[in-house]
Amino acid sequence: MSTEAEVLRPVTGEYQSLPLSTSPLQVFVALIWDTIQEARARWLFWGLFGLSTLLILFFLFILKIDVVQGAVSFMGLPVDAGRRIFNIEKFVRTAYTFVALFLYVWGTFLAIFASAGLIPSVLEPGRIGLLLSKPISRPMLLLGRYAGTLLVVAVNNIYLITAIYLIIGWKTDVWYHSFLYAIPLATFNFAVILTVVVLIGVLSESAALSLMVAVALMFISALLAQRQFVVNLLTSEWSRDLWQTLYWIVPKTWELGTVMRQLILKEDPPYWIAPVLTSATFALITFLVAISRFQRRDY
Repeated sequence: MSTEAEVLRPVTGEYQSLPLSTSPLQVFVALIWDTIQEARARWLFWGLFGLSTLLILFFLFILKIDVVQGAVSFMGLPVDAGRRIFNIEKFVRTAYTFVALFLYVWGTFLAIFASAGLIPSVLEPGRIGLLLSKPISRPMLLLGRYAGTLLVVAVNNIYLITAIYLIIGWKTDVWYHSFLYAIPLATFNFAVILTVVVLIGVLSESAALSLMVAVALMFISALLAQRQFVVNLLTSEWSRDLWQTLYWIVPKTWELGTVMRQLILKEDPPYWIAPVLTSATFALITFLVAISRFQRRDY
């Protein structure tokens, strides 16, 4: 009797054998690795890191000019040494926030585009049947796929944001370590949105629909975040209540970006707990629904 079982089929068409006594952790790691290998084989991995590299090179090109002297000339800052340094540091810190917000939005959209097809691809006829015939539980399969996709994006975020941080710091000689808060916040935001990609992928098996819903959710989140202004414009009580309810349900993409900006500026975010907790709750519920639906489906 064989002591091994073929539990995975990467996109390359090769089988990966694991001992029948393999622990759940080893299976989980194998699923993550399979997702990374598929991302590479489908050029998603190289496309994601390639576009990030192009953005890094763009920053290098832009910063060939003397940013510090250019800022002094453009802003008409005083030539007094002490005052000048203060204003330059303030200018660079503000620049850090704009760059971080740009990377936050850019990185999230790029990651969604890159990952939208990774969930539906594992549900392709033939492939899903083969996987489910092996000693892998459905929740483990979905969780491994999710974790592998998240890992690829997290590594890209570290690469992109750290490189931009080093470039700006090297050119201006002004180092704000708080800029690196963009890494965990951008990754967390994507982790939340990715659960929507997983759910829509399970329900529809469509990469295009997963992409559309995830992007639409980000725009809806930004729109609902303007509740202080919009609620005052709504005339009926039910519409105001509906807006408030939807605001607390959807992920807080806008608010997480605001928290990131405040952290970079070294301000004390007054309400960071609520956006993080509500977004994490949304992600958990969405993923549990995806698992529940996945377990009930016939393949």
